[in-house]
Amino acid sequence: MSMTFEKRTDKTFEIAHEELKKNLMERGFGVLWEMNFKDKLTEKGLEFHKNFQVMEVCNPPKAKIVLDAHLEAGYMLPCKMVVFEKEDGVHIGMMKPTKLADIMEGIDLGNVALEVENILKDAIEKTA
Repeated sequence: MSMTFEKRTDKTFEIAHEELKKNLMERGFGVLWEMNFKDKLTEKGLEFHKNFQVMEVCNPPKAKIVLDAHLEAGYMLPCKMVVFEKEDGVHIGMMKPTKLADIMEGIDLGNVALEVENILKDAIEKTA
């Protein structure tokens, strides 16, 4: 089973990026931080020609549930989502919270991880 969930879209990188942020906000998730590897690597003098935007997203009530239950689960927070360009178009994806929760030994976050995953998948599907 894949650790990631990803959808391809015919939208431009810029439109997919902005629409994903809007769709996340509508679902109670904010973008805490973001970085485009294309810009960062170019800034460091390295050639990289494809946009690859990483976004760290969070829903504070869900994060509190996770941290109250298992403080060590904070290693998985915030959730990472990406928008990137490939030869066949723009892709939108994330690491699945359920898979991340599975690798945390002795920590059961199944319900909240599945709830968050479904919300984020919905935002991706709506954007794609």
